[in-house]
Parts: sequence; C-alpha cells; structure tokens
Amino acid sequence: MSQQDCDLLVVGAGILGLAHAYAAAKRGLKVKVFERSHTPLGASVRNFGQALVTGQAPGPMLDLARLSRGLWAGLAAEAGLSIKQQGSLLFARTEAEETLLEAFCAGRAREYEYKVELLRGSALSDLYDGRFAHHRAALHGLDDQQIYSREAMPQLAKHLQQRYAVEFHFSTLVQDIQPGMVKTTSGVFRSPRVVVCSGHDYQTLLAEQISELKPQVCGLQMLRARLKQPLQLQHALLTGLSCVHYGAFSDLPEADAIRAQISQQQPELEANGIHLLISPTPYGELIIGDSHVYGSDIEPFNSEAVDQIMISLAEHTLGAPIDVIERWQGVYGARGPGPFSVLRVDEGVQAVLMHTGLGMSVGLGLGERTIAAMLGESAWPGTQAA
Repeated sequence: MSQQDCDLLVVGAGILGLAHAYAAAKRGLKVKVFERSHTPLGASVRNFGQALVTGQAPGPMLDLARLSRGLWAGLAAEAGLSIKQQGSLLFARTEAEETLLEAFCAGRAREYEYKVELLRGSALSDLYDGRFAHHRAALHGLDDQQIYSREAMPQLAKHLQQRYAVEFHFSTLVQDIQPGMVKTTSGVFRSPRVVVCSGHDYQTLLAEQISELKPQVCGLQMLRARLKQPLQLQHALLTGLSCVHYGAFSDLPEADAIRAQISQQQPELEANGIHLLISPTPYGELIIGDSHVYGSDIEPFNSEAVDQIMISLAEHTLGAPIDVIERWQGVYGARGPGPFSVLRVDEGVQAVLMHTGLGMSVGLGLGERTIAAMLGESAWPGTQAA
C-alpha cells in the first residue's frame, strides 16, 4: 500500500463531499476525494435540483441556504452548469393554503427578509399564458434556483479537478479511517484533515459514532415526464402541500388548517408523505415527486398507486396531461437530531451528515462553514456538533 500526502482527504463525492473539496481547494489546499461509485449515484443525483431559500426555517438553515445561493451562482458561472435562476412558484390551491401564504408574507417574510412576492389576480393569470390561473395565489420565491443534478454533480467534479487540481479516486472504497490516515482500495493516504460525507450509508464508516445520532433513511418515488401540451417552464413548482413540510411555513399556526384538510380529505397524502414538487430540466422535461417512507433500510419496490397520486397532482397543477418517461427511487439520510450533524470524531476527523433532503439547498454553505471552522477561521456550524 502506498502513502501519499495532501492537506485534506474527503470521503464521498456527493454534494457535501464536493462542497468541502471546493471550499478547501479554493483556499489553496491540496485535496483528494474518494468515491466508491464510478460517478455520484446517491441522493445528490436523484433529487429535484431545487436550491431553495424560500422554504428554509429561520436560523442556521436559512443562513446556509443564503450562503449556498451565492456559491451556486458562482460555481455555475465558473463550471458552465445549467442553472435556472427565475425562482420558484408555490401555488395555493385552497383557502387554507392562501391564508397561510398571506400570513407568511405579512409576518415571517418581512421579519427575516425572505425575498418573495404573492401573486394573485392578473399577476397570477399572466403567468405562462394563464396556465396556472386555476390556483388561488402563488408565492414567488425570488432567491430560489434549480440545478440539473444528474449532470451538475459530474460536471462539478470535473471542474474541481481541472481548475483547482482536486484529485478524484472514483470506484474506490474507503475501508478504515484513523487520525491522519485513510485506508482505501487504492492505497493508504495521509493528511492532517479528513472529512467524511458518506450520505445515508451509516454502516461502512464511523458506524459507532453515527449510530448515536439515531438517523434513518428516507426513500422517495420520483418521475421524469413530458407534458403533452408543451410548456417552457423556467420555475420550480410547489403547492400548498409543501407548507406542512418546509420549515419556513410548517410551524406557523395557519399550517394546522392545511394539515386538518389533508387528513380529512386526502389521507393518502399524509399516509405516504406526498407533497408535490416539479423541476424543469434543460431539455424541456419535468422531474416530478415525491413521497416519503422512513426506516433503517428502504425496500427497493415502488408503489404504482403512489406514482398515480403524484401524476394526478402534477396534471392538476400543470393543467395538462403528462407522459412518464422514467421512474426511480430517491434516497437520503433523514431524521437525525437536527437537519444536519457535524461530528468531530477524532483529531482532525469530521463527519458531516444531512438529516433532510435539503442538501442541494444548503450543502455548499455547510461545506464552506465546516472548512472555515477546521482552519480556525470561524466557529463550527450549528445545529448539531459534537
């Protein structure tokens, strides 16, 4: 086994791993990244690519999302990533959903300076030639962005390699981590700093330390589709169903009426953790989802009934039928002690884990803050550190 020196070893080439590599490399550190797959295949490429500021709860997540927004814009320009910056549209379908959006705009949005506008009347009717006029209102999140994840992650790795001389070891399994040393199937590598971004794999590395967080895995059903009536969609789309899932809205008193409405009228949504998200791809297609099921492991079998619920929701929102062209199972780490954890495992060894599906929204900012803390530039990022 060979021994090679650098300033930082990163385990995992998903969004968190790449974020830490970028934050370190742009500071001039020599970085090596290890990924057991031949290309990123986990949560970071199975998602909607929505980098949302609007949905984040006030506090650390909102701060990280705002930091990440600027980092995404800069990286997109540097690396030539496909990015949509027209924002998001969250549609109110019912009076309860409209009431919540009104309360959010009048209170929390002003207090925490969310960049939003509430569209109604002609402003709503003028969107996409009236395609969404059957909704009561739309919250336009002006700071929200979308990235085409399945292409962006490999592009980002290539950019870090070419511009910042980050060395990638794909198809390489990390077998053991000790202070100053990482043992892999490609050899033994040494560095004073190691960051482990192992996603939803809680068993291969640092299993004992991670188990104390009691994390779970979330499985999601996802679709890629084409509209039968073409629409050059430039915004991420959500509905009022998301108001009971995203922290910016879910703890507002008005959210209780939406929960009651779902429970009474559409209990299948609650039972399957369904709330509608739609993201446009650069090729005129739509990524549609999603449902949520939690456990220590996730079975590989998707439910056609759940897919049909999501298709129905999407067709109602879009005002047109769709043709499904691809289906897959999303996955992410979930339900830890907070939205993320930064564990100082040993001297110079950190593990950084997301416990929500918001890695694309906050991951770049979290990498920036963690590397800054490792180098003594700032405090460790909240909310969970040990």
